[in-house]
Amino acid sequence: MINNMGAKMSITKMSFPERSLLFAKLSSIAYNDNIKDVKKQVKKLGFTTVEFYNREGAQAYRFMNKEDLVIACRGTQPTEFNDISADLKAFPVVAETISRVHRGFKDEVDELWPMICEDIARTVNVGKKLWICGHSLGAAMATIMANRCECDTTLNNPEELYTYGSPRVGWPTYVKSFSTIHHRWKNNNDIVTTVPMAILGFRHCGEQHYLNAYGNLRNPTGWQMFKDKMRGMWMGIKQGKIDNFSDHSMDEYIKHISKLVASKNV
Repeated sequence: MINNMGAKMSITKMSFPERSLLFAKLSSIAYNDNIKDVKKQVKKLGFTTVEFYNREGAQAYRFMNKEDLVIACRGTQPTEFNDISADLKAFPVVAETISRVHRGFKDEVDELWPMICEDIARTVNVGKKLWICGHSLGAAMATIMANRCECDTTLNNPEELYTYGSPRVGWPTYVKSFSTIHHRWKNNNDIVTTVPMAILGFRHCGEQHYLNAYGNLRNPTGWQMFKDKMRGMWMGIKQGKIDNFSDHSMDEYIKHISKLVASKNV
């Protein structure tokens, strides 16, 4: 693996900010369906093997090197009907593992899971470490995949799960069933992190890492959180942006986390 300084390094030896940046970049790359271009991009990040999963509009990548296997799930493409349809199916269905999850997110995983499950199973005896990541819809898919890995004794448990701009995925019992370390990044007013509504029973998974209006990692609560969100909205207005939507951009996540890596301020 190649860290931000260009030196070879395994994922487990990376710092938390470096891993967060790596998986943010891979989550962004997952939006690209030009496999030739993707291979060039991930080679610079230390991955030598690429597999593209694509079925009925659901997409993900498998990236491998000597030590690691990464599953990166693609997020919502506004021009893809299948993605919009998945996002809108905001009613709970019985999960494969426990409790209930968002039907649209589960349907996307169901399309790809037989292929991904088979590939993960092949690496069980090889000793590769499994990591899963994704942005937006891809974050929800990554969460469901990680939970399925936990509950299947024939598969590796993920080392960690990294998600960016994730919507709420499942009911409280589902969320509480998780044992995988889950780092859930949220950028200020990112609108996708507010859906589906909690009143429908959905909850977030994992440990939240909140990027404030200035792109710094903070943990505000109550009044401080409200003020920071209003500050972000005002900063967006001055830049001619709708903050709720611009904050969801994967480029914004990468920009802010890159700054954290450079400053080592985590």
